[in-house]
Amino acid sequence: MEYPKLNFPPIHLRARRNGSGKTEVFDRVRRRWLVLTPEEWVRRHAVEYLIAACGYLPEQIVEEYPVNINGMAQRADIVVIGRNAKPEVVVECKETNVKLTVEVVNQVVRYNSVLQCRYVVITNGIDCYCYRYENNSYTPIPNFPKAE
Repeated sequence: MEYPKLNFPPIHLRARRNGSGKTEVFDRVRRRWLVLTPEEWVRRHAVEYLIAACGYLPEQIVEEYPVNINGMAQRADIVVIGRNAKPEVVVECKETNVKLTVEVVNQVVRYNSVLQCRYVVITNGIDCYCYRYENNSYTPIPNFPKAE
């Protein structure tokens, strides 16, 4: 399967074929092999951007972070834990053919109503929007990320 070029800097992935012929990539954060789906392609780029460009350590990143919303267990794609041991960034990843609609924004805002992260990000790898959360308000941060 051919994966599209994303508006993130290029990354290096360790890849292999599993027994059923599917491509797997090594997730260095979770330290395990994952089937490479279109959404995983975007998530791998977002994680590597957080490490390489934003300076977070792999140990600060949690994927599939559990979020309890009104008694329902949900999972945020990526949460970065700040140096104060509290969630600092929440990222919602979609595959490239998914439009980043108000529903996607509402999804990450619901997660953040519990997490209280300073930054929220939504991306489909082509489009990426980052917001700073401060005083119960979200302010867009332009030009995030910077592709090379």
